Amino acid sequence: LEEIPRPIQDSGNILKQGYLEKRSREPSFFGSEWHKRWCVLTQRNFLYYASEKSKQPKGSFPIERYQARLDPQLRKDSRKKCCFQLLCPGKRSYEFTAPSPAEAQDWVEQIRFLLRDLSSLTIPCDEDEEEEEEEEEEELSKDRDSSDSMNNSQSSALNPEEPELEGDDIYEVMPGELPDSQ
Repeated sequence: LEEIPRPIQDSGNILKQGYLEKRSREPSFFGSEWHKRWCVLTQRNFLYYASEKSKQPKGSFPIERYQARLDPQLRKDSRKKCCFQLLCPGKRSYEFTAPSPAEAQDWVEQIRFLLRDLSSLTIPCDEDEEEEEEEEEEELSKDRDSSDSMNNSQSSALNPEEPELEGDDIYEVMPGELPDSQ
């Protein structure tokens, strides 16, 4: 098997990669131009290269705080359903065209999943699953509480080898206080 070339050193962090068309920042005389770029999404950054074999990225930015969304308004041609944007308030926005609408959707979903992961300490899941987990935790907590009280009331009967404490011995004498037995 031939190994796929990895243009960045830390290839273990690559979540998604592939060719996209990126809209150039400055429109040319003929309107905005789209350039084919090898794009790499890592756990922290979005990088784009001239080609898959390039060693140095043409650009990169931290993905945190960006939003990803499909945007068919970016193009007027037959590829308009393949477009998506990366937006961040106060920062440059990036516009891309994927090879297919399904691929554009996958890029957006991967980026959104990563962003949810970065903004929380837990692994993101569907809201329905979250509610079910909370209900299960509550039930477990109730079960634990009732079994604890059952265990406490039955502990002397279940463990006869433990010595039972006599009345006054269970109370602690606080410093400065005298015991009642004077």
